[in-house]
Amino acid sequence: MTTARLRYLQAILQKRYGLLGKAASKYAGAGLHVRVNHPTRHGPVHVLAVGRGQKLAVEVYSGSAPAGTSLVELVARKAELLKAKPVLLLYGDASLSPEALELAKKLGVKVRRMRA
Repeated sequence: MTTARLRYLQAILQKRYGLLGKAASKYAGAGLHVRVNHPTRHGPVHVLAVGRGQKLAVEVYSGSAPAGTSLVELVARKAELLKAKPVLLLYGDASLSPEALELAKKLGVKVRRMRA
């Protein structure tokens, strides 16, 4: 069940940040505190979700070409700086190359899908 305050926060996130806000609103709906575009040395983490004894560094990918190994390595480095669990969120029809999927398993990067 979603409260009115949470639905308002989700609408504001989606309006302000677009695709990143849509991903952040899903984590907010799960009861986590979210920060969008949290800065690191390697560039901003799209969504930083904290709560319930966990900390997630979420990168959103929505490109038409399959995501490569460089993206997976970047997600892992950013999460390591923040001492968070790395998550690569594939939005819509985005895919991951077989080499990148193997590297994600090796580095402990969770790969999640989100429908458009």
